[in-house]
Amino acid sequence: MSSAAAFSYAPLLPTGPDQTEYRLVTDEGVDVVHGPGGRRFLTVEPAALTALTAEAMHDIAHYLRPAHLAQLRSIIDDPAASPNDRFVALDLLRNANIAAGGVLPMCQDTGTAIVMGKRGRHVLTDGSDAEAISHGVYQAYTRLNLRYSQLAPLTMWDERNTGSNLPAQVDLYAEDPDGHPDAYKFLFMAKGGGSANKSYLYQETKALLNPTRMMQFLEEKLRLIGTSACPPYHLAVVIGGTSAEYALKTAKYASAKYLDTLPTSGSMSAHGFRDLELEAEVLELTRNFGIGAQFGGRYFCHDVRVVRLPRHGASCPVAIAVSCSADRQAVAKITPSGVWLERLETDPARFLPDVTDETLDASEVVRVDLNRPMAEIRAELSKYPVKTRLSLTGPLVVARDIAHAKIAERLDAGEPMPQYLRDHAVYYAGPAKTPEGYASGSFGPTTAGRMDAYVAKFQAAGGSMVMLAKGNRSGQVTRSCQQHGGFYLGSIGGPAARLAQDCIKHVEVLEYAELGMEAVWKIEVEDFPAFIVVDDKGNDFFAEVTKPVLTVGRR
Repeated sequence: MSSAAAFSYAPLLPTGPDQTEYRLVTDEGVDVVHGPGGRRFLTVEPAALTALTAEAMHDIAHYLRPAHLAQLRSIIDDPAASPNDRFVALDLLRNANIAAGGVLPMCQDTGTAIVMGKRGRHVLTDGSDAEAISHGVYQAYTRLNLRYSQLAPLTMWDERNTGSNLPAQVDLYAEDPDGHPDAYKFLFMAKGGGSANKSYLYQETKALLNPTRMMQFLEEKLRLIGTSACPPYHLAVVIGGTSAEYALKTAKYASAKYLDTLPTSGSMSAHGFRDLELEAEVLELTRNFGIGAQFGGRYFCHDVRVVRLPRHGASCPVAIAVSCSADRQAVAKITPSGVWLERLETDPARFLPDVTDETLDASEVVRVDLNRPMAEIRAELSKYPVKTRLSLTGPLVVARDIAHAKIAERLDAGEPMPQYLRDHAVYYAGPAKTPEGYASGSFGPTTAGRMDAYVAKFQAAGGSMVMLAKGNRSGQVTRSCQQHGGFYLGSIGGPAARLAQDCIKHVEVLEYAELGMEAVWKIEVEDFPAFIVVDDKGNDFFAEVTKPVLTVGRR
């Protein structure tokens, strides 16, 4: 064997200087004490960790980063953007403006709370950091109009909602953040199920590591992400990794822009780096998918991060992750000067353009009266092609996973399809808490694909003839709609606060009240935006845009 290389060390993810703009949360609960050798120690009380976490979880439920809002505005200003791109971007900006009022969260899926912290060697706590941070998560979710999404496994098969959105995922590391031994730095995230479910790991080989094969691979895999995680996305691709789980973790951090200051070239120190050239090429690749910001166009992604990591010679993991239109994260720090949190945008109205619905081709919107009999609604929808923009007014039934499972059990037992699913369109959704004085809490659509297995059975029994949700469906849904004369309508994923404030006028429970937000609801909507995605003739908008067409590699 050849002689060993000289020892050298570099962190796997060496980030650069922190350029974040922070705001002071409090200067209480922190102090500086002097120790041996003239060293200074930062003491942090549990209450400071709790207060910071509660404040962070509040902010990321209601505010976005200015850069993200500027990207939405740029879609509206881009003459190459499709009308559907611009319509979605405007709706998301309006949603951000409503959420910034601090009452309705920007998305009804207020997510799993994820906290990553790096504690310097001169930071002293009582050792209960994860508990104090979890208490802050508890305070935010129980006091605000957020949704509880965490299920406690009681047996292998039985689960129950914890009623507090705990547990949180808390990962703490012992390292000097940015070289400061007396600092404690954090990344706070709220990750909804839609975007979390679009995290992928592929175990590849050296054969992938050439420009042509890489671009072909990425086109195939990125099209499969679809729209159920609410684009436009912040996309992260990680190539390599010392383990599969490290590649996935890196992709999550990169999608949150946490690794933007990585080096842009590699070295024999074997650290990770960003490939800016490949980022630009992958972004352009996604521009040509035709998927756009959910219903056709260029803006499938806002931006792309590509991180190259070292790897074992026999392994080449590739991890893909997205941050969705509810781009919820913030960094924070505790230093001798106090407790600091990233300053998010509290006045998103400044990004709203002076546009009207007429500017966005509102004359082409088809208005659908949901008070009409189901046969008449279907006959009206049958006149228009997929991608047609709709405005829905009237009653909708709301039901998703658990309610569908219960109704399927009734059908299997020989009972008839509930009349409410025969008479009304069904909206796949689950609301957040309803604030006082509001008809509804944030009430955006759920990923449609979770209900695909029920569609043929329900439509054969006369129900679910018109479905409304977000994202693409499987071929079995298209075939069932063609056979039974059904339709799938796509709702814009993301603007849950705007739907609650502007479109949903009344909410009542129809059945299974004991299921909480998973109950069957009846809601009255007004000018609820949607698009025809699957029609009664076997057409599916997403079927075409998910087919790979790339024939050339990198330039």
